[in-house]
Amino acid sequence: MSKPIYEIVDDLPTTGLTVRALKSLDFVVPGHWENLVGFDNTIKAVTMETDPAMIQAIGERAVQLYNDKSQGYQKALWLYNTVDSASSALGAAALANRVGQDISFLGLLKHLAPKPEQAQSVDLAVKLVTEVVAFCQINGIPGDSLGDFLAALGDYGGEALLRMAALVSFDGLVPLGPNFIQKVGTYLNGLSPKDLEQNQTFKGVNELIPGGSSEEKLNFIGQSFESVKGWMGNLVTQNGLTQEGIVDRLVQVADVSKDKLDYLGAFLDIAVKYYSHTGTQTLARRLIERAVAEV
Repeated sequence: MSKPIYEIVDDLPTTGLTVRALKSLDFVVPGHWENLVGFDNTIKAVTMETDPAMIQAIGERAVQLYNDKSQGYQKALWLYNTVDSASSALGAAALANRVGQDISFLGLLKHLAPKPEQAQSVDLAVKLVTEVVAFCQINGIPGDSLGDFLAALGDYGGEALLRMAALVSFDGLVPLGPNFIQKVGTYLNGLSPKDLEQNQTFKGVNELIPGGSSEEKLNFIGQSFESVKGWMGNLVTQNGLTQEGIVDRLVQVADVSKDKLDYLGAFLDIAVKYYSHTGTQTLARRLIERAVAEV
């Protein structure tokens, strides 16, 4: 545990490419996503509490819950952070000294390579499973409780819904096109356990994915994707999400080029940390909701 949870929430960025990229998708959750930064600010926003003593008591209980390793909060945060880091391994060093700054896409081309469609498809599926497992960790239920996750997914809102919209947009539509759901399904059906083991994103979070072997983990990944693909398709349809529309919005927040779509997916992997950012916000919200009920 490198930093206390209140520092992690306090240190969330208020500006930068990740925040701007997420704001480019705010039409999916109009008026429902606020870039909550700061532990006390989050307590106030979640509980509507104004009494300083009560805010402190809630915060102290939330910290206790997070520090309790018998709970799943630390593992959930590790998952959110690790899946971002693993998927952005390519070229990450080039950005190490530019976190939070404006980043030129064209200036990074020499550090990037287009990601093969199979690797991108597996990345999306592994990120989806990470969402399932992190949800289970936060809610104290077995990591393979897919039914509970699916029931909750229909009620997703705020930063959690925005995270799923970013998954669909930045890891699906932009790099794979309008048929991304079909492509991911096709690649997963043809994937071998050995192929899965070679995927960088899978390597990062492998230890917490349900299953005693790579074959079992692959089956769970496939089952999770099959269960959620209808929801993803509805999200696309209901919000009018298109590859062109997402790219048009990204052009307004970063120095990107429309004629480099094969590279754009790799750029988003490296520069936009939407899982760790919104995941931290989700974790803080759930901690505070539980803490206020226990104070």
